[in-house]
Amino acid sequence: MDIILKYFPDLTPEQKEKFSKLKPIYEEWNEKINVISRKDMEHFYEKHVLHSLGIAKVIEFKPGTKILDIGTGGGFPGIPLAILFPDTHFHLVDSIGKKITVVKDVARQLKLTNVEAQQTRAEDLVRRYDFIVSRAVTRFANFLPWVKGKFKREDFNEFQNGMLLLKGGDVDEEMEERDLSYVSYHLDDYFEEEFFETKKVVYVPWEGKR
Repeated sequence: MDIILKYFPDLTPEQKEKFSKLKPIYEEWNEKINVISRKDMEHFYEKHVLHSLGIAKVIEFKPGTKILDIGTGGGFPGIPLAILFPDTHFHLVDSIGKKITVVKDVARQLKLTNVEAQQTRAEDLVRRYDFIVSRAVTRFANFLPWVKGKFKREDFNEFQNGMLLLKGGDVDEEMEERDLSYVSYHLDDYFEEEFFETKKVVYVPWEGKR
């Protein structure tokens, strides 16, 4: 937990409590199904929670923002972001049912009323969102068809509606497979731990083309 407070010192007591409960809940679930790799549990707050919160270093979502988390797995980045932004609605989807079972239980135990979890494929959704987030799900060229027609037309956040993708390594080659503008934010500009040296948040504004 200390690593979260190091970078987000202004958390409310309620937010601190929810973040502190995260690891025990995931440890309990990990006994039943492999939600998070065993070795990663040792660095749970750094590699999963703080990594997810990297998006919050790039943008502060305004109340009422609607966000879709595609391929959420065990709930990342959606669950940590939902704790940090209680007035923002998060729709977490994954095609694997047992992972969504975990997400639903985490949201229930933490009383996260701003989280909706659903087993579905992203391309089957018909709702529209302000932002779509994701963490290392697939290459951008594969991801793009899933988000077509999923963005609201009106912008009311600091950033234009679009995608905020957590990626590692050399993202330029991958992103340039598609002729779209994007901005990479290097997480080692915000977090000093070695893990973040190659990690980025890639922002892709929706330009009405998709």
